Amino acid sequence: MAATGDSTTSATTPHHLSHNINNLIPVVGKDQVQPIMQTDIDPSRIKEVLSVDHPQAIKEEMKVEGEVADDIDPVIDIMINNVVSSFSVACHLDLRKIAREGNNVEFRRENGMVTMKIRRPPTTASIWSSGKITCTGSTSELQAKVAARRIARAIQKLGYTVKFKNFRIVNVLGTCTMPFAVKITPFSQKFRTRASYEPELHPGVTYKLESPKATLKIFSTGSITVTAPSVHNVQCAIEHIYPLVSEFGKARTEEEMAEYWELKARRQFFQEEEESDSDNPADIWSQDL
Repeated sequence: MAATGDSTTSATTPHHLSHNINNLIPVVGKDQVQPIMQTDIDPSRIKEVLSVDHPQAIKEEMKVEGEVADDIDPVIDIMINNVVSSFSVACHLDLRKIAREGNNVEFRRENGMVTMKIRRPPTTASIWSSGKITCTGSTSELQAKVAARRIARAIQKLGYTVKFKNFRIVNVLGTCTMPFAVKITPFSQKFRTRASYEPELHPGVTYKLESPKATLKIFSTGSITVTAPSVHNVQCAIEHIYPLVSEFGKARTEEEMAEYWELKARRQFFQEEEESDSDNPADIWSQDL
C-alpha cells in the first residue's frame, strides 16, 4: 500500500527526532572550551555597553517623553452657556391677550413686552407688540432655532397668523478654563493695544478681537469668558488666545484648584443633564409656520 502524507509524517518517532537533534549539537567535554557566542558588538565596546547606567538612561528617556508631552496642546472644554437669538412673526401682537391666554407668560408693562418660558429647551422669550421676539437660554445654535419655532408655534395657537422670519443668532456666551493660572498684569501690559485691565472696576482683563469678532474676559484663575456672534467665533477666539496666555501661565493655588474642580464637576453635571433631557425636534419641522 502506498503511504499517504499523514502516514509519512507519523512515521517519524520521538527516538528518531532525538537522534537527529543530538547529531546537530556538538558534545563538549570537560577539557574542551565552551564556544564563544557570535555578536555584532565590537569587543572593545562590550565593557562600555555593560557599564551603562540603565536607571539613568531610563530617566533620560522619561525626561524626553515628558518634554514631548509638554509640546502637545491640552484639550480645553468650551462650554456654551447662552445663545441669544431673534426672529419675527410678521404680524402685530396683542400683549394683553397673550398674557391672559398664554401659558408660562408674564406681562411686563414697564418694559412694554411679554416674557414666555418653555422648558425644553430651557428658553425665555421676550415678545413685543411689533412681532419681534428675542430668545435667551439655549446652549447651542440648533437649540436656539428649535426654541424659537416652539415660541412661534405657541403664539400661532393663540389665533395669530404667524410667519417664522428673519431668524438669526445675535450673541453667544461661552466659557472655558485653562489648565493653569494667568498672570494678568504682565499680560495686559504686553498687549496694551487690545487688552484693558482696570482692577478697580473689573477683576479680569478685557481682550477684544477684530477677526474673529469676539470679546474675551480673562481672569487670574485661568477662566475665560467669550462673547461672540457665533459658536464658531467662540472656538476661534479660544484657539487664538491660548498661545498668548500660555506665556504668562503659573501654578494654581489650593483655593484655585478647588474652584477649578468644582467648576469642572458642575459642567459635567449640566452636560449629563442636557443629554438626558434631549429630545427629537422632528415635530418642529413637520409644518411650516
